Amino acid sequence: MRYLGIDFGTKRLGVAISDETGTIAGKYGTIDSKGLKNDLERLKSIIEKEGIQKVVVGYPRNMDGSSGATAQKVEAFVSGLESLVDIPVETWDERLSSISAEKLLIKGDVRRKKRRKVIDQVAAVIILQNYLDYQSLSIR
Repeated sequence: MRYLGIDFGTKRLGVAISDETGTIAGKYGTIDSKGLKNDLERLKSIIEKEGIQKVVVGYPRNMDGSSGATAQKVEAFVSGLESLVDIPVETWDERLSSISAEKLLIKGDVRRKKRRKVIDQVAAVIILQNYLDYQSLSIR
């Protein structure tokens, strides 16, 4: 089963994709946001091109578990995507994914300018990999 992971942002969407077995997440790219409708169409194209069977969208939660500031925008985004594609779209807790991505890139000695370009992709990979790991533990 092939999965697509999305780190939602109002300026950029980080996109990650799993391998064919749904075990390992990898970077796919960044979409510079050009409005909800345009972003959804671009994602639909990726979903069709890559044979995606499920989409996982990072859902912003605060450390206390309450919904984060952009939760309503993510919910509208998910709703729009669900109406456009005929595959499941699920949200997944994205707490600390951007912080983890930043730390990984700093540890990897990635320069600040380059980090800005890839941080959303790395956050999407972290979100998707956390989801895949959880799913593999749930099956056992």
